[in-house]
Amino acid sequence: MSDTILHPPAEWAPHSAIWTAWPADEALWLDDLAPAQVEVGAMVRALAADGPGGRRGDRMKVLVNGPSAMLSAEKLIGEHAELIDARYGDIWLRDTGPVFYSNDRCALFTFNGWGGKYVLDHDDTVGAFVAIQAQADATRWDRVLEGGAVDCDGEGTILTTRECLLNPNRNPLMTPDQIRGLLGDALGGAAVIWIERGLLNDHTDGHVDNIARFIAPGVVACQAPADSDDPNTERLDEIANFLKLQRDARGRMLQVVRIPSPGRVEDEDGDIVPASHMNFIIGNATVVVPTYGTATANAAVAALKPYFPGRNVVGLPSNHILTGGGSFHCITQQQPE
Repeated sequence: MSDTILHPPAEWAPHSAIWTAWPADEALWLDDLAPAQVEVGAMVRALAADGPGGRRGDRMKVLVNGPSAMLSAEKLIGEHAELIDARYGDIWLRDTGPVFYSNDRCALFTFNGWGGKYVLDHDDTVGAFVAIQAQADATRWDRVLEGGAVDCDGEGTILTTRECLLNPNRNPLMTPDQIRGLLGDALGGAAVIWIERGLLNDHTDGHVDNIARFIAPGVVACQAPADSDDPNTERLDEIANFLKLQRDARGRMLQVVRIPSPGRVEDEDGDIVPASHMNFIIGNATVVVPTYGTATANAAVAALKPYFPGRNVVGLPSNHILTGGGSFHCITQQQPE
């Protein structure tokens, strides 16, 4: 472990690359495999594209598992990304990949399949593979922590949830104080803001990147209920009211920006799924916001645009990626410049 306390930059800081992975496993994705590939492809092309005023897009580095997946990736994104033959269980690199401190330094945490719920071959080793490919010196932390469980402002403030980080299925032998210490030591967390819980039926146990995100220093976005039928109404209001009372590491009261949630989104069995517009990825030139064909999609994208001047802010469909449990932020990991 390093003697120097490091912390990840804010996501809006310049990237040298964005890493993601290509949907590949037919047994996992079933009929959603090809449509999910189309959605991931659209995200990759959007992030790679230049933005307003010639602002340079991101270098996209895409892990691809197997010859069949490589053929589809070459067809859809071959001109827009570097395709890297790799082995991984599934595409959720935010959680299985490294957390980068800088272009050449990163942290590697233990991955246990979101508390043992989804344990797939190679998901516990793909983070080290990415670190090697990125030529980044890795600091290993023998503790369970997924990248989607924390959101950092680059100034020492971390957003997270008690539902996830204090869940006994992650680090059962650690006390809350020890977990707080881990955030300080491993991620430079000088101020940790503990949201109580995440979205209904979120198999990640309340990852914060589905509910609250830093979009500027001292500014946090979270969702507002879409309508009276929104299944997360109580939780979304609870989150916003809590955040309005919090201070960041520099002592500023948080400015809370609310954007509409997708509302009630159900799977083919009629079960509520954790669809969220908060699962956006902030690229060098483009912010890609997941949409689900709901009435609030355009309003959510429009509400975010003023906070990203000089970048395109686009909404792209993510219904098929969502069948795997997440969206664009869950499948990406930025490598700082």
